Amino acid sequence: MSAPGSTAWREAFMTAASVAQTPAAIEAMARAVRGATASPDDRLRLAAVFAHCAFAAPERIAETWDAAARGWFDTPDEGPAIALLPYPDAAPPAALWPDFWALVDAAVDPVGGSIGALGVTERTAQLGAQLPADFAARASAACLAYPGVPAAAATGFPDRFTMAALGACPAGSLGHDFYRQIVDNGFDLEVLDRDALGLASLPHPLGYLNARILQLHDLLHLTGGYELTSMHEIAISGFQMGQFGHGYSSMFLAFVMATAAGSQTPGGLELMLDVVLRGWRHGRRTPQLLDAPWEQLWSLPVAEVRARLGVAPYDAPYPANLLEAVAQAA
Repeated sequence: MSAPGSTAWREAFMTAASVAQTPAAIEAMARAVRGATASPDDRLRLAAVFAHCAFAAPERIAETWDAAARGWFDTPDEGPAIALLPYPDAAPPAALWPDFWALVDAAVDPVGGSIGALGVTERTAQLGAQLPADFAARASAACLAYPGVPAAAATGFPDRFTMAALGACPAGSLGHDFYRQIVDNGFDLEVLDRDALGLASLPHPLGYLNARILQLHDLLHLTGGYELTSMHEIAISGFQMGQFGHGYSSMFLAFVMATAAGSQTPGGLELMLDVVLRGWRHGRRTPQLLDAPWEQLWSLPVAEVRARLGVAPYDAPYPANLLEAVAQAA
């Protein structure tokens, strides 16, 4: 087996990512990695399966991540069944890989390092431009297979939140906490501009889903118990993917896993898998939050909002700032 991160390793990764693995194989690879009995080839192939579903077969996101979670935790699936749609086998397009590896090379750590978190967000989103014309239809159908998504998407494009409404909320409320999170960190209220991204032109329900998740992302940090750190940014991507097969999160996590599997850092892939799979299962067992009546909940404390929506906080087994601490010590 070639050295992780080498040209030959990347060629083997791309070859592995072109083939769909069975759930049993994915489960076995995850179990082997968790038990430290995996070969380098097992680690590469496990990371590659996430790239396969992210860039070739979005209808396999639930099947793939559920299988990995079963192997990792050695427990049954959590959350409702999600149908596997009968699409033909596909492979990530060759045009994708130069941009994919350029993103990996630009990153000092799995969430961006020198190019920053926003840079990773923008460049990951740009990977979608390399995908084939039928990919959007596959992704649309795949998302509609998740419980609650058809009803939520039928409500149409979400109205925008306003800083005025949030700023008027009482101290200690979800709305006030959300307002302070945006202001104190210099965030944009919806992360990226939905109009500039042209989300309204995407096929149903992708336009709605992408606009809604940009709107809810920082709100889910508060409600789901995810802190504003690199590790929890990775974890919340698993949560978003577990909620409705979020395509951007799947692509971002494929990048994270490839970076971790191809690095020389001992235990890096294991750490990322544990973080993401906990987020994935958190999203799978949490009721659908896309169509929650957020504007009616602004004045309530976060704990009460969680109780009303059936949201348990993210189970965080590591210090939230672990990746920042490791980077600072290096």
